[in-house]
Amino acid sequence: MDTIRYYLIPLVTACGALGFYYGGDWVWLGAATFPSLMILDVLLPRDYEERKVSPFFADLTQYLQLPLMIAMYGFLIFGVREGRIDLGEPLQFLGSILSLAWLSGVPTLPVSHELMHRRHWLPRRMAQLLATFYGDPNRDIAHVNTHHLELDTPLDSDTPFRGQTMYSFVVSATVGSVMDAAKIEAETLRRKGKSPWHLSNKMYQYVMLLIALPGVVTYFGGAESGLVTIISMLIAKAIVEGFNYFQHYGLVREIGHPILLHHAWNHMGMIVRPLGCEITNHINHHLDGYTRFYYLHPEKEAPQMPSLFLCFLLGLVPPLWENLVAKPKLKDWDLQYATPGERKLAMEANKNAGWPQWIPEAA
Repeated sequence: MDTIRYYLIPLVTACGALGFYYGGDWVWLGAATFPSLMILDVLLPRDYEERKVSPFFADLTQYLQLPLMIAMYGFLIFGVREGRIDLGEPLQFLGSILSLAWLSGVPTLPVSHELMHRRHWLPRRMAQLLATFYGDPNRDIAHVNTHHLELDTPLDSDTPFRGQTMYSFVVSATVGSVMDAAKIEAETLRRKGKSPWHLSNKMYQYVMLLIALPGVVTYFGGAESGLVTIISMLIAKAIVEGFNYFQHYGLVREIGHPILLHHAWNHMGMIVRPLGCEITNHINHHLDGYTRFYYLHPEKEAPQMPSLFLCFLLGLVPPLWENLVAKPKLKDWDLQYATPGERKLAMEANKNAGWPQWIPEAA
């Protein structure tokens, strides 16, 4: 039964592919899975159960994602060429963008994230190709080499500071990730005695893959299909960073200190856990990044957040997010979880954000 849960991943992606296969207003089918899944995740009880799975069939859900995404774009191209999809019709144009964007972000990001943490070259290469659909083919470089070491500190661009909006974070996280990747690649090549401009620098792959996807779609499907692809990649990148925003929002950690159970937010929804490849079972992943998603232990005593879908919707309206969720949750985190040193950092962060000093003695 637990293994079957993870087949929600290819099922949701297949809905998008099927919508493009039939064309017309069916192109909305992929986007329609978002509100359906959100309602279920909000209404269903939280899920703290351990998983008992068949590793082979659980892993198969990860390796199906790339062919399904390629199939979805293939059906878009053939649908446009055969007249089943009319991108000149506003509703079909919009539906195509939203379906591609949503499915390029979720569940493609969680699968890409899982595969980039594997040790073998094949899943890591598949992770890079999957990340291209949401416009970040080199995401693994900064994620593995910076985020997993520096999370919750100012050195990590994937940790939003208190008071930062989701919109601002999309920009800062994107810029920070690209800059970190470029720096890490240059340093890696220098250690090997090569120039940072050597052709083996993965930043060249970054640029080529970003050009290749819309280029191929434009070549086979026309300019409108290429435009849909570019817009979808941009929106998908915003969706990816939008969901990323809630994993460490406002948390603090002293530089160089160990990563503990309270250094990530956990979203233990019954839908988001399997759909997100347990990425929302977050702190256990940070304790050992090589643990496969179905072996992650739900840390019930770690800091918890409401449904990730609900957080995402509230994050679209920053005052609602801050007042209804962020401030109460961070106040509890500061009082119940933070170390003395972290409380001082937290009150400094509150001061910078214009928030109350709820631990005056730590200010």
